[in-house]
Amino acid sequence: MATVSLCMIVKNEEDVLGRCLASAAPAVDEIVIVDTGSTDRTLEIARQYTRAVYTFPWIDDFSAARNFSFSKATMDYCFWLDADDVLLKADCQALIALKKNLSPDVDMVMMRYHVAFDGHGKPTFSYYRERLVRRAAGFRWEGAVHEAIAPRGKVLYSEIAVTHQKLRPSDPDRNLRIYEKLLRDGAALAPRDQFYYARELSDHGRNDEAAQILTQLLRAGDGWIENLLEACRLLSKCRARLGDEDGALRALLHSLTLAPPRAELCCDLGNWFLEHKEYATAAFWHETALSRPRADQSGGFTQPDCYGYIPALQLCLCAYYQGDINGAIAWNERAAQYKPDSAACLYNRAFFRRKAK
Repeated sequence: MATVSLCMIVKNEEDVLGRCLASAAPAVDEIVIVDTGSTDRTLEIARQYTRAVYTFPWIDDFSAARNFSFSKATMDYCFWLDADDVLLKADCQALIALKKNLSPDVDMVMMRYHVAFDGHGKPTFSYYRERLVRRAAGFRWEGAVHEAIAPRGKVLYSEIAVTHQKLRPSDPDRNLRIYEKLLRDGAALAPRDQFYYARELSDHGRNDEAAQILTQLLRAGDGWIENLLEACRLLSKCRARLGDEDGALRALLHSLTLAPPRAELCCDLGNWFLEHKEYATAAFWHETALSRPRADQSGGFTQPDCYGYIPALQLCLCAYYQGDINGAIAWNERAAQYKPDSAACLYNRAFFRRKAK
C-alpha cells in the first residue's frame, strides 16, 4: 500500500487548522507542517497532530515554502492542502482506498478542487489540481504566487475532491504586493504569472492596466492554453468595465481562434448579446452552451452551471423577449430540472402564472 505525507504551509490558521487536520489525518501516514510566522495558536494546534513541525522564514514566495515542506516528507507520496481545505468523509475514505490500489508507477494524482458552492452546498466552481505526487520523482513547485507543479510522467485523474471552506477573507492585497515587488526587483513574469498578475489588477479595479497585460499576453500567444482562454474572458470583463463594449465582444471572440468554445465562453457570449438585446444571437450561444461537453481534465476552471442551469435560464429570457411565452415557460422548467429550488425559477413560475390570468 502506498504511504502518504500530508505537507502544509501555514500562518495564523488557528481557526481552521484543526478542522483541516482532523479531516485528513485518517488517510495519511505522516503530517508535515511548515509555519511561516504565526503569532496565534497555529503551532500549538499543529503539534497536537504531528511532531514534524518546522518554521520557514516568509520570503514572499509560496513555492519556496511548499518545496521546503516537501523536502521534509518521508513517505511514498506528498499530498498538500491549505489550512482552510477539508476532506469530506467520503473523500477521506476514497483516499484510503486509493492508497491500497495505487500503482507504484503513478507519478501524480489529480483531484477535484471545489472552491465555490450554491445554497445547497453543490459545487458551482471547481477544477483539477495536482494533489498527490510521487516523492521520488522530485516534483518542484514553481511560481511565487499561484504556485503549481507541472504535470509529467504517469498522471491519474481521480474523483476524490478537496473542499475549500474559507471562514474569513485572506489579505486581499498580498498577491498583488508580491507581483509588484517581483517587477520592482526586475523579474520577468512568465505567461502564467502575467495572467494572474492581470487578474489581481482587475480585482483591485485597475482594469486598464490589466487589459494592457492581457492584450500583450494574447498577442504573444505563449503559455498554457487554459490561461489564454481565461485571459480572453477576463479581458472581456475589463473592457466592459472600461465602457468598451465592442472590445469586450472582440476579446470573447478571440477565444474562438484558440480552441473550440467551452460552455463558459458560450454563456459569456450569450450574455453579451442578451444585454445588447440581440435575443436570437443570444439564444444561439446559450443553446450552444447546452451542447458543449465538459472538459474537466483540461485543467481549466469549470463552472458546472454553465452546462445546464445558466443557459436554460437565459434561454427563458431570450424566448420571453422574443414573444414566445410557451418557449420561455419550457426553458424555465428545463432550468428547474437542474435546480428545483432555484429562486429565479420559482419567481419565473409565479410570473408566468400571473401573466396567464
